[in-house]
Amino acid sequence: MSAFDPTLLDSLGADLRSLRKSRGLTLSELADAVGKSVGWLSQVERDLSEPSINDLRDLAKALNIPMSMLFGQAKAAPNEAGFIVRKGARRPIGSTEAGLVEELLSPDLTDDFEVVHSTFKPGAKLEHPVTRPTQEVGYLVSGKLDVTISDRQFTIYPGDSFRIRGEPFQYANPYQEPAIAIWVIAPPVY
Repeated sequence: MSAFDPTLLDSLGADLRSLRKSRGLTLSELADAVGKSVGWLSQVERDLSEPSINDLRDLAKALNIPMSMLFGQAKAAPNEAGFIVRKGARRPIGSTEAGLVEELLSPDLTDDFEVVHSTFKPGAKLEHPVTRPTQEVGYLVSGKLDVTISDRQFTIYPGDSFRIRGEPFQYANPYQEPAIAIWVIAPPVY
């Protein structure tokens, strides 16, 4: 067994490889989806080649992630890379369209799961149900949050947790204060 090498994790290539694998895609399938060769994609995943902005846009679309997820990897101190994510170095993820601000708490996307810090602003609401091929557990740190899982509606309070297993879900924060939750999501979706 080889020693852990955090330099292999802190890269766009490592994230792309992990996202591709979490979606059950082969190199060939993803390369076809973006109109590139397997060799090109392999070089990008090994950080031997740098994709253009258009390539990143195509990869994000094929992986069903926001393009912003492929930017902004905060560099950790060399002795912390792969282990520690400092508060000021969290990677922003997702979209803020529905009043939701999300940050990646996991050091990278190479695990079988990801941990996400979510802030639901007052008035935040997901208008239409979302279904993801994931298992997720959320824990509410502060505020209140209305969650609908399948057709069941719940109000979640600080200290409560909830689970979603591939069911359609929605959220709303009709309250005066932000709701802050920590999510564990498997496989990674961002």
